[in-house]
Amino acid sequence: MSEHKNPFFEPYNTPHDTVPFDRIRLEDFEEAFMEGIRRDNEQIEKTINNPEKPTFDNTIINTEEDEGYYDLLSRVSTVFFNLLSAETNDEMDALAQKMQPILTQHANDIRLNPRLFERVRQVHLHHRRLTDEEKMLLNNCYEGFVRAGALLDEAGKERLRQLTEEASMLSLQFSQNLLKEQKAFTLHITDEAQLDGLPETAREAAALTAKDMGKQGWVFTLDMPSYSPFMTYSTQRDLREQMYMARMTECTHDNEENNLEICKRIVNLRREIAQLMGYKTYADYVLKRRMASNARNVYKLLDDLIDAYKPTAVKEREELKKLAHKDVKKMMPWDSSFYSHQLQMKKYNLDQEMLRPYFELKNVIKGVFGLANKLYGITFKENKDIPVYHPDVKAYEVFDKDGSYLAVFYADFHPRKGKQGGAWMTEYQGQHIEIRNENQRSTTEGKVKSGMRNVRPHVSVVMNLTKPTEDKPALLTLGEVETFLHEFGHSLHGMFANTRFESLSGTNVWWDFVELPSQFMENYAIEKEFLRTFAFHYQTGEPMPDELIQRIVKSRNFMAASACLRQVTFGLLDMAYYTKKDAFDEDIIAFEKKAWKKAILGEQLKNTCMTVQFSHIMAGGYAAGYYSYKWAEVLDADAFSVFKKKGIFDQQTAQRFRDEVLSKGGTEHPMTLYTRFRGGKPTIDALLKRNGIKRGKR
Repeated sequence: MSEHKNPFFEPYNTPHDTVPFDRIRLEDFEEAFMEGIRRDNEQIEKTINNPEKPTFDNTIINTEEDEGYYDLLSRVSTVFFNLLSAETNDEMDALAQKMQPILTQHANDIRLNPRLFERVRQVHLHHRRLTDEEKMLLNNCYEGFVRAGALLDEAGKERLRQLTEEASMLSLQFSQNLLKEQKAFTLHITDEAQLDGLPETAREAAALTAKDMGKQGWVFTLDMPSYSPFMTYSTQRDLREQMYMARMTECTHDNEENNLEICKRIVNLRREIAQLMGYKTYADYVLKRRMASNARNVYKLLDDLIDAYKPTAVKEREELKKLAHKDVKKMMPWDSSFYSHQLQMKKYNLDQEMLRPYFELKNVIKGVFGLANKLYGITFKENKDIPVYHPDVKAYEVFDKDGSYLAVFYADFHPRKGKQGGAWMTEYQGQHIEIRNENQRSTTEGKVKSGMRNVRPHVSVVMNLTKPTEDKPALLTLGEVETFLHEFGHSLHGMFANTRFESLSGTNVWWDFVELPSQFMENYAIEKEFLRTFAFHYQTGEPMPDELIQRIVKSRNFMAASACLRQVTFGLLDMAYYTKKDAFDEDIIAFEKKAWKKAILGEQLKNTCMTVQFSHIMAGGYAAGYYSYKWAEVLDADAFSVFKKKGIFDQQTAQRFRDEVLSKGGTEHPMTLYTRFRGGKPTIDALLKRNGIKRGKR
């Protein structure tokens, strides 16, 4: 037997240098982590001991590029933490617990190195003849050091190390606890009468889950493809309540997975970090690098949305309650989806199950890829020689309209035991231009010349869509089609990246701009011209009838105001935590209910809690930034209005969107990019028009 070689230490020798998942063993990660740290430290020593005057090339580029050193740690970290979300196990979780403090300490060692920062500071003070992109990188590099504590005194730096290391560990613990809680709950049904109301697709999926678990009957879980149909269709109110309470009390129980104190501590750690850095609140610290600029602007957006949408949302809820009161004295939260479905049927004769037969996953894939082809001319070709980390994952080569290689695209579709809930886009390799000729390291302006290589990205979308059953292929809901389009929009942002530096490419933009490309793509989900390209009945091959499409379009704003307020509640909760100026020691559940009260319409149950499962703001990078979804929705509605005017497949408009937004990454201020595409700044008007909302009065 040949001796195993750590694949991270040598060229991958795979198509497009993709990750050799099939050759990676668990023990390879720790070895590569530690060697990567050692190489980083060696390179840093070379940089700070360079006797030459600090320059952009010998200092800033050395902190951005790897020269074979930084690259190792980046490669192993990317693979490990992506798999930790998509395909983890107990051994991976344990290794994450071990490595997280080591990696955080290493990051602090770099950012708090006074000699390295002094070189960066000198370049920042005295730079000359830089391109706009190089200036952006330099500014980001300098601000990155400052925002990471480089200007603190030694006592401040030591305290910052303690705070950041503890915060990173708690965020990891939060995620691991949530995954364990989500996967621990099952609703096992053996009496077929208790399946009343459930569509055949939900029954078949539950039967398959039971079979996989070695059980008789039907098993329902908290994974959305199982949970959502149950809450929408089950006539068994007591079981809906059981499912709802299981989901909404996750991580609140008296066990090792309780996240209540963890959340409280995370909020306090972030507040203390911000105040150590000279800011009053964590929101002040975060929003300095956001389009919104400050908390006042965030609250203005949220309040404007409440003013505009709440009157309609109140009417929507009253209509729902009126319908529910025919059956129950008091409508409860576990009744909302059930009666929303009934109301939608009453008003539009439409529900998700009517659409499923037309959304077979393989056709949806063709439709989404076809949309990218119509807009941008790109094509996708599955390549089974590209290694993947799970059989569910498909790997594609992506080619530009001129036939040249553009990117690798991974798609991971279905829920499973070791996979976090939700959907997200990530990268295994970011786009950048690799310089092979030392004399051309700077002033490239993103153009590939002799001695350069445009390293193309490897992007991935991870979702939890309906699985195939023994008798049926994977048949999606319209909501799942929208999810696919959303994450695919993020992936286009990554695939079209064409910048000099990896830290400025693709989705490396300000957080309240990153959702524009994704939410923009969701607009296509109900466009007849798009549906006509792929929505065919999986058995008959017949296209979705015009009359059914018309019902979809008519119902597009069904409960839209309520949905908007739901997002606003999350934004309010996020801001409530991160605008705290004093130590936070309140009861999490009580604080939550107070924080979002002005946007809540229904009754709040005393034991339910969103905070403890709110990964976005506790472990996912959206702390003091959840408003971004609504901020970007204003942008996406405004942007799509241009396409509606010119034609939803208009290639000239699409090319301008690609050139001015998708390919530029973070090389310029996001509003500069957007206004260059749009020809002006966005307003809320297009969003209100799309949702059929008239401005309310406060």
